[in-house]
Amino acid sequence: MVQKQANPRKKKPAASAAAPPPKARRRPSTSKSDDAALSLPRQQRLLNHFMTAFADVLAAAELPPLLQTIKQALYRRDFAAAFGCEAHLAAYAARWSPPRALCYAGLFQAHLPACTATRMVCVGGGAAELVAFASFLGDDDDDDGAHSSRRGELTLVDAAPWEGVADTVLRALTTPLPLSPYASASAHAANAPLLAQSPEQLRLRVVRQDVLHVTEGQWADMFAPGSAPVVVTLLFTLNELYTEGGIAQTTRFLRALEAALPDGSLLLVVDSPGSYSEAALGKDEKKYPMQWLLHHTLTKPASASTEWTRLESHDSIWFRLSDQLKYPIQLENMRYQLHLYRIDKTPT
Repeated sequence: MVQKQANPRKKKPAASAAAPPPKARRRPSTSKSDDAALSLPRQQRLLNHFMTAFADVLAAAELPPLLQTIKQALYRRDFAAAFGCEAHLAAYAARWSPPRALCYAGLFQAHLPACTATRMVCVGGGAAELVAFASFLGDDDDDDGAHSSRRGELTLVDAAPWEGVADTVLRALTTPLPLSPYASASAHAANAPLLAQSPEQLRLRVVRQDVLHVTEGQWADMFAPGSAPVVVTLLFTLNELYTEGGIAQTTRFLRALEAALPDGSLLLVVDSPGSYSEAALGKDEKKYPMQWLLHHTLTKPASASTEWTRLESHDSIWFRLSDQLKYPIQLENMRYQLHLYRIDKTPT
């Protein structure tokens, strides 16, 4: 059974799709339950992939003190200490990424167009984003063992060294899950991996770089080739950018992203709700909500030929784990805000 606790507040700093309907849907600020959740069998399957990928980490006697070390580093906002080595990233992924992956997978399923080819760039992304995107590509929620026809390209961009952990997770996603020696022949026959082992279904790229210093040209290279739309995600990342880099530097980051994005691309922002996501400005350090800063920046684009449309916005949503889910260590429910935008660029 999955035990639940409060969601930790801090996180590290840091595809071809048809455009969704243009009508914006603004929700009130009161909390609501997540209506984009995956089926319980799919959620459990994703947890099983985490258990397979991090079996040694979850069984290690040193895991509890290692998690405490990571939490203390996050409290001090010492992200280099928290995420500077692969052992810390693996422990973080085994402990805190599973509920986020379940939440993100539901969001991708609910809010992204069901295209045969999707390109996604996850700013500040790691194991949770990889598993969620794999679930989106392998979206046959009846879990009948058949592979989806969807194909995708995923780029994870972060200052932390996610390469090794990402490879471990990808192997787990492209390998059949372990079965009991007493499992039936039909169970073995249906035990296909979530993703096909061929790289044709998922092409993964991990870019280790501080996103606040990525130039417009470097973003354009990541979005290449072609001019097909891309899905860019900032999942529990944007507020940390405002906090660590300040409003001016984060605004420059958004401007560089805006200039490089292909027409029709989507920007999905998920972060902590309410006062947990505020940034200070000026000598008096007046605080502004993250979503206000984001919307203020996007609604005043640098180019007259660029326009952002807000497609979806929620101030507070709960993602709650079912007691029927099984995982060897304690996991947590999540509360988050969500904002989805589309960029439209007209010829000058």
